[in-house]
Amino acid sequence: MKLSVLTATYNRAKYLPKLYESIKNNLEYNLNVEWIIVDDGSTDETKDYVQNFINENLFTIKYLFQKNSGKMSAINEAVKLSSGDLIVDCDSDDFFTDDSFKIIQEHAPRLLQNENLYSLVFLKKENDGTLSGKEFKNENIPTTMFDLYFKEDIQGEKILVFNSKIRKEYFHELEKEEKFVTEARMYHKMDEKYKILPINKVIEQGSYIEDGYTKNINKTFKEAPFGYYMYFKEILEKDMKGVLFNKRLYVIKHFILFGYLTNSKFNDNFMKSKLNKFLYTVLYLPGIYKSKKF
Repeated sequence: MKLSVLTATYNRAKYLPKLYESIKNNLEYNLNVEWIIVDDGSTDETKDYVQNFINENLFTIKYLFQKNSGKMSAINEAVKLSSGDLIVDCDSDDFFTDDSFKIIQEHAPRLLQNENLYSLVFLKKENDGTLSGKEFKNENIPTTMFDLYFKEDIQGEKILVFNSKIRKEYFHELEKEEKFVTEARMYHKMDEKYKILPINKVIEQGSYIEDGYTKNINKTFKEAPFGYYMYFKEILEKDMKGVLFNKRLYVIKHFILFGYLTNSKFNDNFMKSKLNKFLYTVLYLPGIYKSKKF
């Protein structure tokens, strides 16, 4: 069994040794590992750090340098380079917990032997040891990433370990040369054909850093409005039965925001839900006013 670890990085050389050490610490579990690093145009010492890792020759490391195109483009390239049975992303400022590969090994057969599953979903903890968001309410019961967030209200960052055969069928869709789109857009496409299996085990650790996408979400919104507009539009194309009301409001408010940022006209023709159409109509003008302030 082979695991492909994918890391997109940009000027994060100082963080990479901790991730590298965490992979080394997990080699005792005899899982065949390759680490694929796509350098998204770094101007720091990233290449030198990676070369030092490669020189140790402890496991396979593939390094690709590309012109700065954003994290999602880098991950798309990393997927193409991967050769494992399993694929997991690990950001350059995160790292694996000491028994991560053991946990993955124990649960991987359930994923690889079930053609209806595209991923196992594990937990992540912050650097202070607290859990990122909530544990799964229904562990070991197949579900979707959409249902976890919008129907079960499972918050916080989660770690997906993919069946690589299925993962390679999907890529992050970027709009109009933007450099970012939420991972959830791809997950929701995968949800249409396959399911995920949630497991209450922690396999990664890390906290958002000051210059990351999440810490600068308003800036990210403004730089990638078309991707987010399509993401929320695609959600509103669903019937949304069972979606929590506060999540429904969240989607509609953000659809209005990104409609404003992309200069899109009022449009509810594609919405299947009458409730969504009503809420969209009621919230549209107040939403435009707030969007102008944003």
